[in-house]
Amino acid sequence: MGGSSSKGRGFWPFASGSSGGDSSSSAAAAAANGGSEHGLARFRLSRPGVTPFVFTRKSSMFFDEDGDLAHEFYEETFFTKNGRKKAKLKRISKNLIPQGMVKLDHPRIHVDFPVVLCEV
Repeated sequence: MGGSSSKGRGFWPFASGSSGGDSSSSAAAAAANGGSEHGLARFRLSRPGVTPFVFTRKSSMFFDEDGDLAHEFYEETFFTKNGRKKAKLKRISKNLIPQGMVKLDHPRIHVDFPVVLCEV
């Protein structure tokens, strides 16, 4: 059942070198460090050029036809009920353009980063 997982084949971005891929380089690095590797050092050795930080995220906001930016848009509609004029808010879900990728103010650590940050 676990034979077809992407983690086992080494395609997982933060997989350790022993689960697949090139295990000889991580074994050599472990021997050079005396058998104990720090998580960040192990990560940098297994994936050179890849950082554990996230600098952008997908925004949850949208632009409407007028260029306004918001999470949700509503339109006020009027109707008559029992001879009285009533108003109702109708949510708009068409003709909205997603904002796209947004740069974060402070870098975040990736959710799959395999290091304990604080031991209690």
